[in-house]
Amino acid sequence: MKFKNALGVLAGGAVSALLLALPQDAEATSVFARQTGMSCTACHFQRYPMLNAFGRDFKARGYVMKGSQQTIEDKDLSIPSSLNAGLVTKLRYQKSNGTQTTGEEGMLNDGEFQIPDEAFLAIGGRVAENIGFQAELNLKNVAEDGVFAGFKMPFVFDAGKDVIASVIPFTTDSQGPAYGFELLNTGALRFSRSFEHRKETSAQQYIGTATASTGAALVAYHKYGYLNYTPYVMRASNAAPEVSTGQMFSYLRGALTPTLGGWDLAAGFQVWNGEARYTETDNPDIDVSKSANAWAVDAQAQGNVGELPLGVYLTYGSADNSANSIYNKGVDAKSALTLAAELGVIPYKLTLGAAYRSASSGAATLDGQDAVTLGMNYMVAKNVTVQINHSFYSYDADLDATGDNLTTVMLYSAF
Repeated sequence: MKFKNALGVLAGGAVSALLLALPQDAEATSVFARQTGMSCTACHFQRYPMLNAFGRDFKARGYVMKGSQQTIEDKDLSIPSSLNAGLVTKLRYQKSNGTQTTGEEGMLNDGEFQIPDEAFLAIGGRVAENIGFQAELNLKNVAEDGVFAGFKMPFVFDAGKDVIASVIPFTTDSQGPAYGFELLNTGALRFSRSFEHRKETSAQQYIGTATASTGAALVAYHKYGYLNYTPYVMRASNAAPEVSTGQMFSYLRGALTPTLGGWDLAAGFQVWNGEARYTETDNPDIDVSKSANAWAVDAQAQGNVGELPLGVYLTYGSADNSANSIYNKGVDAKSALTLAAELGVIPYKLTLGAAYRSASSGAATLDGQDAVTLGMNYMVAKNVTVQINHSFYSYDADLDATGDNLTTVMLYSAF
């Protein structure tokens, strides 16, 4: 019965979307659209922020591509005549079906408006011929979270034979070390995924790799693949709860990105590794050891079935158990397998999706945490999206208090 009710919600949303005003031929107004003079669809598959092959190449080359915008040119100088910026917001309503009436779970069971869930000023683009940048300036809880939600500055060099080498210093408050450089849409990077319910649809997000991180990505890129090695510390640029003593973790990412039969394909691996000592904020004389030992593999296929765009995303991830682990303090490995698909039933206007997760929390008993997620996205404009996600949870543990269903309605915009 619950499953039928959720289908009714999604179907109703789809019908509502179809009954809206006729599709507008809106042009993108995001940061890089302003710089290049191109619509969002030039770089994005189906919708923002999902990247297509052209978008991956633009990002890998450090956001330096010029377009219709005027530039100021001189020896060792090449910058846009205007600094490009955009406002990005996520406004959400979430509701679960549990019985608990107090605390955060109680608020979610009653239904909770999160306005905004996220809000930041995006600034970025060309700094020089081979230098770009991207910054997200936080507009929510600045006193607690600080100003920089994220910042990176790619230094890009031609290594010959169509290979691009990059050095990318970065910091992020929540995206993990993959923030330095990542191109796939599997949730390998927290921001780049097809569903709002990230832990239900991406193994990397389920095992918890989206942490505060500061480091430098060392990247070799070719249109058919890339390799990224990143030394990093687990802290953001400001308002970090812990301060590193200087020891670094390591992150390794490799991926192949071929095209076959008109399909944009990709497959890769990720490894988080290392041990470092951190100083406790409340007890500066006490150092604690933390370990990062996890791995993941992922794959995606993006193309057309007839005239309809289809994206398919597969992930598997596992985090070793340890009392000092960042990701898993259970008695067994924490792991997940996810399979997700999204079909553009009205291309670049309305998509329907579904995802399945089979997961183990690493607990000694009652560790099973499976989930099914259904989703719908309606693009009011190319830079404004209404998204509905509904997840059904099938856990070994009792879910009466927290609920076995979660519905999210989100308005996402970038302008």
